[in-house]
Amino acid sequence: MSNHTKKRVSIVGALAATALLALAACSTSGGTGTTSTSGAGAKIIKVGFSQVGSESGWRAANTKDIQAILTTANGFDLKFSDAQQKQENQIQAIRSYIAQGVDVIAFSPVVESGWDAVLQEAKAAKIPVVLTDRAVDSKDTSLYRTFLGSDFVKEGTLVGEWVVKDSGDKEINIVELQGTTGSAPANDRMAGFKEAIKGHANLKIIASQTGNFTRSEGKTVMEGFLSANPKIDLVFAHNDDMGLGAMEAIEAAGKVPGKDIKIVTIDAVKDGMQALADGKFNFIAECSPLLGQQLADVIKQVMAGKTPQQRIVTEETTFTQDQAKAALPTRKY
Repeated sequence: MSNHTKKRVSIVGALAATALLALAACSTSGGTGTTSTSGAGAKIIKVGFSQVGSESGWRAANTKDIQAILTTANGFDLKFSDAQQKQENQIQAIRSYIAQGVDVIAFSPVVESGWDAVLQEAKAAKIPVVLTDRAVDSKDTSLYRTFLGSDFVKEGTLVGEWVVKDSGDKEINIVELQGTTGSAPANDRMAGFKEAIKGHANLKIIASQTGNFTRSEGKTVMEGFLSANPKIDLVFAHNDDMGLGAMEAIEAAGKVPGKDIKIVTIDAVKDGMQALADGKFNFIAECSPLLGQQLADVIKQVMAGKTPQQRIVTEETTFTQDQAKAALPTRKY
């Protein structure tokens, strides 16, 4: 082979190597508005997820489950943000996801109202939105593909029905620890509970205040309730964490939670279930945080051009003391 021929082969080989490197680079990182692929050729779906915060055991379990499912191994590139219970943080995160050109945006709204503008921006960018756990009150349902989560009204109703049955004709003074003001679970659980006890004059809500779904605020608010109201028979807490805070306040006041003052809650996280098993809670309506797999399935449907149901309700149950004892050994959250 002549020196001229050798030189031509060398140049062709270098160009081929450069092309292969370029192709390899394209296959491992997605550009704006496109999905990337893994080395095995499977498409990686870029998902921007904005979480409410980390205000409770339920929320921690929800975050852990989503992060465990939406992994590269399962075909996802998850971009996660914690809004710290501030709507402005979520709006900023959603706009950041739009700028990054993610394939799907999913979020659990801090409150129900005030989302139309940013969701219109996502729609204009042709990025589908999935609501998880909490709803928005937008009249334009085209701004999101589906809402995946619990039936909060039903949860409140189930708690209210238990209170009606357990109380009989006895006069019961009820205090209510509400979730974050304006949030879907707070609004709906309150509505369901009130509807269930309506028409039962012996059941009276004598005080109601937000505890922001946190154990610390639940305790503080309950201390105020105990100071202002000499006779409290039952606490309805919109989640376990506030119920646990109320339990601490009741014990500090020299009373026995579950007996002197009954406690009914919603969620069924491990700490709440343990309190129920110990007789310090009296009833819990479940609200499962394990939404990761359902969210993954919905996102894949959307990316495949399919239309998921606009409302997907998670399957849940209720617990009494004996049922809590039976469920605790295998409880995942």
